[in-house]
Amino acid sequence: MTDTPLNPTRSGNWSRIFLRWLLFTLLGLFALIYLMPLFVMVTTSLKSLEEIRTGSLVAFPREVTFDAWRTAWSGACTGIQCEGLRPYFWNSVMLAIPAVLISTILGALNGYVIAQWNFRGANLIFSLLLFGCFIPFQVVLLPMARMLGLMGLAGTIPGLIFVHVVYGIGFTTLFFRNYYVTIPSELVKAAKVDGAGFFRIFWSIFLPLSLPIVVVTIIWQFTQIWNDFLFGVSFSQAGTQPVTVALNNIVNSTTGVKEYNVDMAAAIIAALPTLVVYVVAGKYFIRGLTAGSVKG
Repeated sequence: MTDTPLNPTRSGNWSRIFLRWLLFTLLGLFALIYLMPLFVMVTTSLKSLEEIRTGSLVAFPREVTFDAWRTAWSGACTGIQCEGLRPYFWNSVMLAIPAVLISTILGALNGYVIAQWNFRGANLIFSLLLFGCFIPFQVVLLPMARMLGLMGLAGTIPGLIFVHVVYGIGFTTLFFRNYYVTIPSELVKAAKVDGAGFFRIFWSIFLPLSLPIVVVTIIWQFTQIWNDFLFGVSFSQAGTQPVTVALNNIVNSTTGVKEYNVDMAAAIIAALPTLVVYVVAGKYFIRGLTAGSVKG
């Protein structure tokens, strides 16, 4: 009798299935490790102090309670005031939304001009804006403080908006410029022949095509501005501080018993807007990043 040879096709299928499941297992393991801190934060925020002291760090709460969340939102002390994160949360909202919109609009106009309207010095201006993206925060603190003082905006929310708009223009210009260079210049030439001017071309042709990169810019800027601590603590004062500064004050100004559940709840509340933005628009963020990667 002769031995029947193994089917190479079937053997290859089993190898691919094994490698696929091995990959999924490794990715699932990495995801669990990455999400473990978030799991600990959520479960700790839902426990009482007694259960935190006597239970396990990674155990589910025996009895779910939202007292820590209520305290973090409206009762936690940020120094001598005990009004929670609520006023500072709305400070961040009033700061982030205008700063994101203004920096996005300015970046779109800058990118449009540099990419499609050739003029002398365009590359130099773009290089300087690009260089500004890599200037450390600490370098601009003193000049920016001096400028805010001269403008009468020191310690105010409009002052913080100005700071984030100025610092973000380099990034937003970079995003839009790299996206707009992929749009054929023949569209601009045809529009000029038809009599369209600078703003008409921008509003009628470029802006309708900009949804992917607009989403990228909004997510990027919102994340940077909402999570910023250095500018917030440097250029704000009592009553105008953003939520990140208040969170730091809550964690570091606790007296008596350390309320870990309140700290965890406050941290989740402070991070929730950026988490929601990424969950809702994360796929558009990836599409927008790759949309301008190939010139065509």
